[in-house]
Amino acid sequence: MATAWAPKAVLPSHLPKTPISPRRQSSSKLLIPTCHIHLKTLNRSTSRRPLLTPLAAAADADLASPEPITAFHGLCYVLGNNIDTDQIIPAEHLTLVPSKPDEYRKLGSLALVGLPADSYPVPFVDPGETTTRFSVIIGGDNFGCGSSREHAPVAIGASGARVVVAESYARIFFRNCVATGEVYPLETEEIGMWKECTTGDIVTVDLPGNRLINHTKGKEYKLKPIGDAGPVIEAGGIFAYARKTGMIASTGATAP
Repeated sequence: MATAWAPKAVLPSHLPKTPISPRRQSSSKLLIPTCHIHLKTLNRSTSRRPLLTPLAAAADADLASPEPITAFHGLCYVLGNNIDTDQIIPAEHLTLVPSKPDEYRKLGSLALVGLPADSYPVPFVDPGETTTRFSVIIGGDNFGCGSSREHAPVAIGASGARVVVAESYARIFFRNCVATGEVYPLETEEIGMWKECTTGDIVTVDLPGNRLINHTKGKEYKLKPIGDAGPVIEAGGIFAYARKTGMIASTGATAP
């Protein structure tokens, strides 16, 4: 169990020192800091195999058990209630195939492109970029509602953000997050947390401690445990988890 952190407006001493510099968005007058340490977990920085790679192409090395992720740290992007899948990735982009690396990166560049600009003037992914500088998405109630599409968590994961913290989720979105292994869909026990956070705040999501620390605001929030979904997401999705646990044959296995 990690040592308890007292909420502070500055980073705890054991966290990586993240240089911050002001950066002005081209489509907004808001100043949001830029983290030059790009979307790294605190305890793991290994690369991930792109989602939905055909099973026949997956190497046995993928089944090796990496060090578990324990935390995510960086800038947060704040959304409100009822963020639907068409706002996360509009339907016209569903022809993109995540198993193709170029199209996977394209999906990342389009994450949250359907948000109304008047309500969210700061783009989640800057124009011309394929990845976001926001490590954590914070939302309200009923996140991921609307039509079912695996591309929604895929787009978020492809952008580089791997965790969403919301009050509640549409069940199909939560299931797709787990099945694809792209995003940790964490729930907060604090109603209205998203109203107390601001896009650009520096936060840490502590998975073992089940908490989110907003270092900018100096506040800490309780999160619900991810439970049995955690190992599935950590493995890279339902099929990777099934291979890892022996539920289905691994790629290199031969029939008796």
